[in-house]
Amino acid sequence: MSSSSSNNTKASLQVYETLRQRILALELAPGERLNEKDIAAEFELSRTPVHEAVQRLTEEGLIEIRPRSGTFVARIPVHELEEAMLVRTALELAMIERAAQRLTPAALTRLDELLSEQRRCAETTDQPGFHRADEAFHAQLAELAGFPGVWRTIAQAKTQVDRFRRLTLPIQGRMQEVIAEHAAVVEGLRSGSAETAMAAMRRHLDHVLPAIALTRALQPDYFINLRA
Repeated sequence: MSSSSSNNTKASLQVYETLRQRILALELAPGERLNEKDIAAEFELSRTPVHEAVQRLTEEGLIEIRPRSGTFVARIPVHELEEAMLVRTALELAMIERAAQRLTPAALTRLDELLSEQRRCAETTDQPGFHRADEAFHAQLAELAGFPGVWRTIAQAKTQVDRFRRLTLPIQGRMQEVIAEHAAVVEGLRSGSAETAMAAMRRHLDHVLPAIALTRALQPDYFINLRA
């Protein structure tokens, strides 16, 4: 690979990762217009690596290219959320069952620390920090189960769910609900009952989709439902 080609690949990856994070964090809102020329200017790059990054995000369903209209941040596809949560729930329950068999005092301490971090973020209304701690909590469970790669699979499957979940955090009491649900999972593990921990995780994940109606009412332009 030539030096020029290698540099373009690195530049494209940088743009891809930055734009992806902005989209998932809703810094770039669903439906917002994007301009490749402006993005290239921001990163001080040519259009080629920017175009490659945009194409990759389009394939992931995070960017939408509309003929004769332009390039936009894709709206959140309601019709895909249920399927993504089905995949996530099946895999997370399997991980909880495995984690209960491999539990250590050190692992419990780490989970308690992440709960404390979420409480701190909730108290200070630090929504980005809360989301990071939430992700770390679930990733830690995968690590404890001995299958960290499964969390990467889940993370890929729940990309659209992550954008939707970010919209639920400002809802009054939602962060406190998540903390209580996570605490119930930890207490189930602490008690030595895989069944209790799995039931707590199922209740936690079952609370995600019912919030769609409220969230769509607050931000109707952010969503699209192709099965409606």
